[in-house]
This record gives sequence, C-alpha cells and structure tokens, in this order.
Amino acid sequence: MSDFRDDARLDPSQVDDRRGRRRRGRPVVAGGGLATLVVVIVVVLLGGNPLGGDGGGLGALEGLDGSAIGPGSPPVDVASECTTGADAERRDDCRAIGYVNSIQAYWATSLDGYRPTRTVFFDGDVDTACGAATSAVGPFYCPRDQQIYIDLGFMAVLREQFGATAGPFAQAYVLAHEYGHHVQNLQGSLRGAGSAAELQADCLAGVWAANAVATGILASVTDDEIADALDAAAAVGDDRIQERTQGQMDPETWTHGSSEQRQAAFRKGLDAAAPGIC
Repeated sequence: MSDFRDDARLDPSQVDDRRGRRRRGRPVVAGGGLATLVVVIVVVLLGGNPLGGDGGGLGALEGLDGSAIGPGSPPVDVASECTTGADAERRDDCRAIGYVNSIQAYWATSLDGYRPTRTVFFDGDVDTACGAATSAVGPFYCPRDQQIYIDLGFMAVLREQFGATAGPFAQAYVLAHEYGHHVQNLQGSLRGAGSAAELQADCLAGVWAANAVATGILASVTDDEIADALDAAAAVGDDRIQERTQGQMDPETWTHGSSEQRQAAFRKGLDAAAPGIC
C-alpha cells in the first residue's frame, strides 16, 4: 500500500464518480483483441490509434473479449468517505483520489497555465464528449472535455490478463500517464503525435512520481512502488500486448512503444525529476 500522509486533506471534487450509472443506448466499440473505440472523433483508449485520432491512452489494450472489466459498483459518497490520507490507505477509490490530487498539485506549481481537470470513475459504460465508451477499453483521456476516464477495476485486468503485479502504485502510474496527456493537450502537443506522445506521457508520469512526496499528500514513494509502476509500464508495451493477444510481435504496427521503451521513458522522468527532460 502506498504511504499517504494520514493528515493529508483529499479533494474529492476533482473526481466525478459515475459508478453504478448506465448510459442509454449501446456503446460504440470496435470489436475484438486490439480494438480502438469508434467515436465522434477517433480517440485512443489505452492504445494505439491507427486512424490518427487526437486522444490519449495508456496502450493498445482492451479486455480480450471486448466485455466490461467487471461488475458494476454500488454508488458511494466519495465526498464524505474520501477526505484524508488515512482514507486513501483503506479504500481503492480514495487512493485514486489521493493520486489525482497529488498529480494535479504538482502540475499546478510546475506548469504555467495549468488548468485542473476531473477524473471520471465509471463502470460498465460512460458518455464522454468524445463519444460512448465501455470499461473494456480501459483508462483514457478525452481532449474534447479534457477529462480522464477510468474503471477502477482496470488493475485487475492488468494483473489477470496481462501478467502485471498491479500493486497500488501501478494505479498511480496509469493516472499520471493520463494526466500527462492533459498536460500535452494544454501545450498543444497531443494531436497526431502518436508513439512520441505516449512515451512523453510515460516520462511525465515519472516526473510526477519523483515529486509526489513534495506535494504533501504522499509520505513516501518506495522502491517497491516504483517497481510496480515500471511493471505496469512493461505490461502495456506494444510487444507484450501483441504477444499475449496475437502470439507474435509486429514492430511496424507499434503505436506506443515497446515494454523496454515505456519503462525507459518513465525512468527518464523519474531520474530527472523535471518535465523539461521529457
């Protein structure tokens, strides 16, 4: 478990909790294996975007059968349940809020003109300004509404289908990567950047990790937690995903970088601890 400061004050208003809701109509998802979401504009949802969309995700990864990640969660009041670092230690959703708060606190002091945005918790399916999505497509950033979307059950997919350890700090890596896309979008560097944008987002995630304790929300980031983040980065490398979903690799189709490249990008940001290196 990540070491949050027990007395740290969490800000649940940075999260829009839509768990337990269902959208009307059928989500539009391209089928099978290495799929992308087909929306008003084509947005990468955890993956490569061969159609040239302007969104950002973690890797070309989807539930292998195209189904939802897990069962729906009952509505909970994160505004009252997730208020301190101690809450982040005992609840998965509160921990995600703590990471979101820390990530945004870092960028607010490190990037001129940074505009905070919200992370949307959902399960099953969700409507976004980029179109309709199911939880099967994994965490993603929608540039149309500048929000991050995540089904918190995604960690189980990394662990059970893609062999990641998926410890608590893997969740931090995923969120920091998506907020890296928000930073890119604010700077005008997200659209059409492909694998360069994805590796840069990994690098920016590493920069946050190096500065996480300084935000006052986390008490420490241990070597074991960094290992969790690096393991998650490897799990969503194009080579690892293709091996697990297709049984072979095709480097010419890579859109996000290999496991080694993704780990190296995160480590580069972590070691430098400054976004200029990215």
